[in-house]
Amino acid sequence: MTPPPTHPSSPDQAAHRTPPSYAPGTPLPATRPKPSTVTDQDGAHTGTRPRVLIIRPSALGDVSRTVPALVTLRHAMPDAQIDWLVSEAFAPVIRHHPALDHVVSFPRRRFASIGYNPRVAAEALAWARSLRARRYDLVFDLQGLLRSGLFAKLTGATQRVGFANARELAWLGYNRRHHVNTCTHTVDRMLALLQAEGHTPSHDTRLYLADDDKSWLDRWLQDHNGDGLYTCIAPIARWRCKCWPIENYLQIARRLLDTGKVGSHIVIITAPQERPHAQLMIDAFADNPNVLFPQTTVGQMMALISHASLMVCNDSAPLHIAVGFDRPIAAIFGPTDPALVGPYRRDDTVVRPPAHAMPANLNYRKHRDDQTLIAKVAVDEVWDRVLSQINRPPIGTP
Repeated sequence: MTPPPTHPSSPDQAAHRTPPSYAPGTPLPATRPKPSTVTDQDGAHTGTRPRVLIIRPSALGDVSRTVPALVTLRHAMPDAQIDWLVSEAFAPVIRHHPALDHVVSFPRRRFASIGYNPRVAAEALAWARSLRARRYDLVFDLQGLLRSGLFAKLTGATQRVGFANARELAWLGYNRRHHVNTCTHTVDRMLALLQAEGHTPSHDTRLYLADDDKSWLDRWLQDHNGDGLYTCIAPIARWRCKCWPIENYLQIARRLLDTGKVGSHIVIITAPQERPHAQLMIDAFADNPNVLFPQTTVGQMMALISHASLMVCNDSAPLHIAVGFDRPIAAIFGPTDPALVGPYRRDDTVVRPPAHAMPANLNYRKHRDDQTLIAKVAVDEVWDRVLSQINRPPIGTP
C-alpha cells in the first residue's frame, strides 16, 4: 500500500504556529509541576491549555534518546500540557524530566495475553477508552511502528503527526505526515519530524533522577564504595551480535583494577535474565569485593550510571543513559551503525571493527547470535578509548 501524500509544510502554515518563547538550550524552568502518572481520572479536558502527547513506548535506550524531542516541544510550547505514552517498565527514564507533565503508562506485559484472556482484553479496551478520553489536541508518534500508529489513531487527536514513511503501515494513524530521511541518526530523524512542524530542534539529552534514587545512591556509596569512584561495565546487549566477547570485557576490567585509573571499584550492570551471559565475569571476580554485581531497578541503574567515572558498554540502553548524564564512555559497536543508532553527538566514544572488516549489505537481524564482527574489535583499541575518555573535559567546558 502506498502512503498518501505528505501533509504540506509551507512557510505560511509555519507562521501560524506559536514560536518558541525562549531559545533552545535555555535551562528548563525549575518550578514546573511534579510529574505524575496519568490515571483514568486525569482524562477530563480542562481549560484552554493545549494537550500534547509524545508516543515512544519502547525500548529503554530508544526512550532515553527521545528526550531531545521532549525538550524541543517544551521550548516551542511552554504553556502546553505535554505527556508521554511509554511502556510502564521504561517510564522511570523520563518520569522526572522537568519538561514533562505526565507519564501515560502502557502495561505492555499485562496486555501480552490480550488475544486469549477475555479479562485482559476488557482491560485493554478500558485503557484505550481512557486514552481517548484525555482528548489530546496534538500527538507526535516518534516510534513509527504499527502499535504506536494505532495508539496515535486511538487518541482521536485533532492533529496526529508522524513519519510518512513509517513502517508497518503506522502512517495510517496520522493525519499530518512528513517524509524524513531514514539515513540519519534516529534522534535527528525525530527532530526533523518536529522541525517539519515548525519547531526549532533542541539537542538536550539530559536525564533526571528521582529523589528516591538519589537517596539510594548515597546509601549505596556509603555501603560499597569509600572513594566514590567507579567504572560501570554493561557487557550484555539484547542480541549477541552486539555483545563484545565477555572475555574481552574481563581483560578491560582487570586492567582497570590493576591501574586504578578510575577508582578502585567496578560495577557490572546486568538485568537478571542477562546474568548467565556474564557468568565468566561473575566467576572470575567472585572473591573480589571491589567488583560489584548489584541488582537494581531502572531508576537505581540510572543513579549508578549518573555517578560513574566511566562507562564501558555495547550498543545498549546503558550507553544512551550514560550519554544523558554526560559520562566518559567507551562504546563498542559491531554490526549496528553508530551514525544511525550510536551515542548521540558523542562519536568520540565509539570503537568499531576496521572498515575493511565490515561486510557489504550487512543484515545483522538475520544473524543475531553471530559475534564474528564485533569480536574483531581489539582489547587494546578499547583500552585506548578508555584512556582518552577519562581525560576528556565534560561537554560545555571551555
